[in-house]
Amino acid sequence: MKKLLLIRHGESEANRNRILASRLPYPLTDAGRNDARLIAEELKSRTTPDRIISSPLVRALETAKEFAAVFNLPVSEDERIAEQDLGIYSGMNYDEVKREEHYEPDPLKRWDWVPAGGGESYSMIADRLLSFFRELEGDEKDETLLIVTHAVAFRIIRAILKNTLPLYEAPFPNNGEIWRVDFKRIGDCHNIDSIFLGDSRSFVHNP
Repeated sequence: MKKLLLIRHGESEANRNRILASRLPYPLTDAGRNDARLIAEELKSRTTPDRIISSPLVRALETAKEFAAVFNLPVSEDERIAEQDLGIYSGMNYDEVKREEHYEPDPLKRWDWVPAGGGESYSMIADRLLSFFRELEGDEKDETLLIVTHAVAFRIIRAILKNTLPLYEAPFPNNGEIWRVDFKRIGDCHNIDSIFLGDSRSFVHNP
C-alpha cells in the first residue's frame, strides 16, 4: 500500500499578489520558502518519506527542495501533477480576470470549460491525474510518497480519492497543508486526513 503525503506548495509571489499563476514561473516568497523548511522539519518528527515527487513548476519545486534538504532525498518531477494551464488568463490578477467575458468564475462549472489560448478543462486535468494514480496503483511496493502539487490539482485529486468524478468540491488546501492518505486503488473511497504544520495552521483566503 502507498502512504501518500500530498502537500500544496508554499506561498508564492502569485499567491501574495492575488495572481492566477497557472504554469508561469512564480517563485516562493521568502515566507513560503521558510515555512516549507519549517513544515519539513516538523514532519520529520512524525514520519519519513521514501520518495519525493513534485510538479515541475517553480513554486512546487522550490517547496520540494526544502523537504529534500531535510530528508536527504532527491526530487522526481512529474508533469501530470502540475497546475491547470489557464491559457490567456495566466498571469492575470483576480480582479482583472473577473472582468473577462469568457472566464468561468464558478469553479464548479469548469469540468468542460476550456480556457482560451491552449488552456485545460478540469476534465483534461483529471485525465493526466488519473494516469498518475494508475501508475501508483500498478506499483505494489509499500512506501511513503511526498507529493508536491497545486490548488486546482487538489480539487481533482480529492475527487479521484473520494471516487466522485466528474463531481468535485471547490475548496482546496492552504499553502503548506498536507493531506495524508492510505492509497489502495482508483475506485475506492479513501479517507483524507489534513495535517497542519507551520503557517498552514493559519487560514489564508484564496478567492
